[in-house]
Amino acid sequence: MTEQHEVFALHYATRDDRTRADSFIFDDDHASVHRVDYFVWVLRNEHRTIVVDTGFDHAEAARRGRTLLRDPIDALAELDVDPERVTDVVITHLHYDHAGSLDRFPVATFHLQVAEMAFATGPCMCHATLRAPYTADHVCDMVRKVFSGRVRFHDGAEEIAPGVEVHRIGGHSRGLQCVRVATRRGPLVLASDASHYYENFEQEKPFPIVDRVEEMLEGFRTIKRLAGHASRVIPGHDPLVAERYPLLHERGYSDRCAYVLHADPSA
Repeated sequence: MTEQHEVFALHYATRDDRTRADSFIFDDDHASVHRVDYFVWVLRNEHRTIVVDTGFDHAEAARRGRTLLRDPIDALAELDVDPERVTDVVITHLHYDHAGSLDRFPVATFHLQVAEMAFATGPCMCHATLRAPYTADHVCDMVRKVFSGRVRFHDGAEEIAPGVEVHRIGGHSRGLQCVRVATRRGPLVLASDASHYYENFEQEKPFPIVDRVEEMLEGFRTIKRLAGHASRVIPGHDPLVAERYPLLHERGYSDRCAYVLHADPSA
């Protein structure tokens, strides 16, 4: 039986020293500044709490010149989520900004596509361009989770809990997966890097970090089909998410970072 969930985006980092050329292939306005924001996501109802992606920490931010606004694991506190008790974590792909701090979830099972592990540990990583978005320590951490029996591999589409599905998209990385989750306003698709920005999938403009362009383009159509309506697709890095969805106002935090995605968007 399908169960509805609340869905939240936790904004933990940003970068504004980049241009539209870093976000879109074949964009006429290639020189304008184009910010990227970084999120992790939480799905919850009365039965479960699932974390989607784990972000990067202070050391990784320093290595890559990113602005860390808050530790993504600490940001979970705004939702009263204790990482030491989380039982399921979906890793959409193993790029550095989605798969750090795995050891801070000591009892979790990690959900990953077979193709992503093969890609991140295989001959493609002999190419500097393809391995650039990966951090070797993150990948090795996931290998250790495999050997400790804490990875559940998926090969394509699969329901991981009532109302929560993963779907392999590919394109950006070989085993990139999105998450489709049932909410009060219909199925919501956490696109992650299947579409960094609204503009990517709305105008079918590929993102420059790409393994297979055709898969990325087909992926734009797949995430819209899975959502049933474009308004229920949540891109992985778009600052517009923070403009279109309300902040969580359950508590009086001075540094709020949780956006309510199961609410109706403002635009």
